[in-house]
Amino acid sequence: MAERISNLAAITEHYDVVLCDVWGVLHNGVDCFPLASQALAAARQAGVTVVLITNSPRPSPGVIGQLKTMGVLDAAYDRIVTSGDVTMRLVAEGPRKVFFLGPERDLPIFDGIDVEITSPEEAEAIVCTGFYDDETDTPEDYQDLLSPLAARGLPLICANPDLIVERGHRMIPCAGAIAAYYQQLGGTTRIAGKPHAPIYAAALAAAREHRGAEIDLTRVLAVGDGMPTDVRGAIDAGLDLLYISGGIHAAEYTINGKPDEAILNAYLERENAAPKWWMQRLA
Repeated sequence: MAERISNLAAITEHYDVVLCDVWGVLHNGVDCFPLASQALAAARQAGVTVVLITNSPRPSPGVIGQLKTMGVLDAAYDRIVTSGDVTMRLVAEGPRKVFFLGPERDLPIFDGIDVEITSPEEAEAIVCTGFYDDETDTPEDYQDLLSPLAARGLPLICANPDLIVERGHRMIPCAGAIAAYYQQLGGTTRIAGKPHAPIYAAALAAAREHRGAEIDLTRVLAVGDGMPTDVRGAIDAGLDLLYISGGIHAAEYTINGKPDEAILNAYLERENAAPKWWMQRLA
């Protein structure tokens, strides 16, 4: 059973490295959570290396700029590793002719990579960073586009494995929902972001480089709110987990605005998840 804590400082002494999720922990896509930034900054002052690990499809420089704009403290982290960063390697290793499925703001994922963005008919692979319009589109809206590509056996490289994120007080679908739908259509997917191993390997390498020493995995803490991504990824990587209950799954166990601990623990057991710690919001 997970132990509830009131602040990150209560467990800082147990860890040398924190791998912290971004969307749902540091901000909700509209507003940043100041106490979360302050908690990570305090952990760094106590000697902990903080690596942000996010399923954003953007390469890390773009996310750093976004975090500054939203008010996330520069002092809150040492390094950042994005799904976009690790997905760029998949793109570079894949076919040269690709069809891009996503908003134009995500085009930097191709920077420095020798690929040709082409039509669906000429493509040899799909790179998906999200919906053209995540405010209105659903995966089913792309059936006519994706079905022929799945039938041709084109792999879909998914740059953001998240199924949904919270934007303000609304749930918004992500590229992971398209990838799941593509699999339903019979297509194959290639994914490097959470919960998959490549992004954790990259984040731990970043922490190792920053600390200039090998890392004891028993002294690494993962922080996140997403069950299929943050939680499953931390479990698969063998890391301790601090579960943030106020994120995308809050409706499962929240009564009158507060998490019910018994219902929460039943939910975690049902999901076969065993975080070591939990709190409503990082502080």
